[in-house]
Amino acid sequence: MSRKKFIESQGATCDNWYWSWSFVNVKEKFVIFGAWDTNTEGDKSLILSESWRSRKGRKNNGFAQSLEHVGLIFENGYDLYIFPIIHFPEKDKDRFDGPAKIKSFIKVLTKKSLYKEGDNWYATDLGIESNFPNDVSQQESYEEGSVKSVTVNAYERNPEARDACIKYHGVVCAVCDFDFKTTYGEIGAGYIHVHHIKPLHEIRRSYIVDPKKDLIPVCPNCHAMIHRNKNPLSIRELKAQISRARGS
Repeated sequence: MSRKKFIESQGATCDNWYWSWSFVNVKEKFVIFGAWDTNTEGDKSLILSESWRSRKGRKNNGFAQSLEHVGLIFENGYDLYIFPIIHFPEKDKDRFDGPAKIKSFIKVLTKKSLYKEGDNWYATDLGIESNFPNDVSQQESYEEGSVKSVTVNAYERNPEARDACIKYHGVVCAVCDFDFKTTYGEIGAGYIHVHHIKPLHEIRRSYIVDPKKDLIPVCPNCHAMIHRNKNPLSIRELKAQISRARGS
């Protein structure tokens, strides 16, 4: 399957298939960036840089489009996905302009978060929650969900809602039954991620969250697997996946 066919199979498109490295699906509100192996270190990929605005004194045709796609993520709440691209250095040895040559690419989309550092834009793994449970407010519902930053595509998360979820559901993973305190002792007491059953990035506005129905505690591993693909898995689906993997 060609790169064009792969992108089109995701319902996305671009201005020019020759020089584009970013693509957009307006209907489903997500952007895809190709992530070069030469610009990737661990879970962090450089997908756009001001230094790419021109190449050898010439305007980079793909820069303006990619900058527009970044704006869709930051300002319009579009999701970000990347797919790995393997660079073909031998083909670029004597080149002075035009797009870099692709040796191969991997036909897998991975969801990422976008942030800007200086003049560079990076795609990285979803942030790990760091809040710990405290005394819980007596409120029965909590408002959350409004975009809080123009430089990180994250959404506000009400810590009181998180605490209320833990008070009701406990701190054992709802998928795999992992308990941090049982494994790590007191250092793990009270630690757990809280998963939004209805993702905030799909809602894209403030709403009233019910900590009992809309939130569920999960361990970081299960949380990452839930969001591994474009369409998040339900708790039931991930449990079934674990059962299949274990052959039970």
